Amino acid sequence: MTRQGWFGYVALAAFAVASVSVPAPFADAREKMRDRLRERLAERMGADQGPKVPGSETISYGSDALQVLDLWRAKGAKGPAPLVLFVHGGGWKRGSKDNATGRFKPEHYPAAGYAFASINYRLVPAATVEQQAADVASAVKALVDRADTLGIDRRRIVLMGHSAVAHLVALVGTDERYLKGVGLSFADISGVIPIDGAAYDVAAQMKDGPPIMQKTYAQAFGTDPVRQKAVSPTLQAGAPNAPQFLLLYVQRADGVRQAKALGAALEAGGSRVERGSFPGEGLKGHAEINRSLGDPAYAPTATVDAWLKRVFGP
Repeated sequence: MTRQGWFGYVALAAFAVASVSVPAPFADAREKMRDRLRERLAERMGADQGPKVPGSETISYGSDALQVLDLWRAKGAKGPAPLVLFVHGGGWKRGSKDNATGRFKPEHYPAAGYAFASINYRLVPAATVEQQAADVASAVKALVDRADTLGIDRRRIVLMGHSAVAHLVALVGTDERYLKGVGLSFADISGVIPIDGAAYDVAAQMKDGPPIMQKTYAQAFGTDPVRQKAVSPTLQAGAPNAPQFLLLYVQRADGVRQAKALGAALEAGGSRVERGSFPGEGLKGHAEINRSLGDPAYAPTATVDAWLKRVFGP
C-alpha cells in the first residue's frame, strides 16, 4: 500500500470508529481504538520513507539498550568539526533514531561541514522525562569525551529536537542540572533548536492543549504541579540558559503560543532568540518540518543553515 493510500485507510478507519454508535460499556474501548489509530497515523507521517543514510557509526553512551547514538562525520573537514546533535520525537514514549530522524539531515549537515548525531533515549513509562533529559546530556558527554578521535569540536555543539523532544532539548538548555550531572555546563552548548514543540509550559499545555494529547501528557508529566513546573522550559528560563536558541514552528495554535512564550522567557533570561515561523498546519505540517528539514528545497533548511553559520562562526 502506498503511503498516501495508507493515510486514507487510517483516516477512514478513524472516522468509522468515531462515528459508530455503541453501547456505553464499549465507549472506552472505542475511544482507545480511535486514539491508537491517530497515534499510528502520527507515527507513520513522522517516519522516514527509505533506507538509513550510510556512513554512520553507532556509539553507546550508557548501559541501557536504548542509550545509543549514530554519528555521521563531517565531510571534507580539515580540522575538528562543529556538532549538530538531533533527538527524535514520539510523545516521550515511542520513536527511534532509525525511523524519526528524517532522511535529509544525515546527508545535509555532514555535507555542510558539521558532524551529525542522532540519538535514542529511554522511553516513558520505563523511564521518566527527567531521565530522558539526563540521557540527552549523557549523549553529549559521550561525544565530548571522544571528540578528538571523532573529529568533533567540543566547543561548538548545537542540540536539535522535534515535537516532544523539542521540549527535552529546551529543558536541557534551560535547566543546567542535567548538563552538570555529567560534568558539563551551558558553556559546552552553543545553542538549541527546538522544532515545533508544544509543551514548553507543561501545566498550560495540559490545560489548553489538544484533547487527544492529554493522556500522553499525563503519562509523561503526572499531576504534581511542582514537578510540572520543574520540567517546563518556559518556567526554567531564568538566567542562566544556553546562549542561543532558534525556535522553529508551523501554524499549530498551541505550538505557536507555546513557542512565543518560551522565546519571551528566554530573552528575559538573557539568551539570544531567533524564530522561524513556517507554513504548515496540523499533524501534516508538524511531521513535514521534521521529515523535510535538511532538504535544500525546503524553506526551514536555509533558516537553520544561516543560524548555524552565525552560531558556529568560521
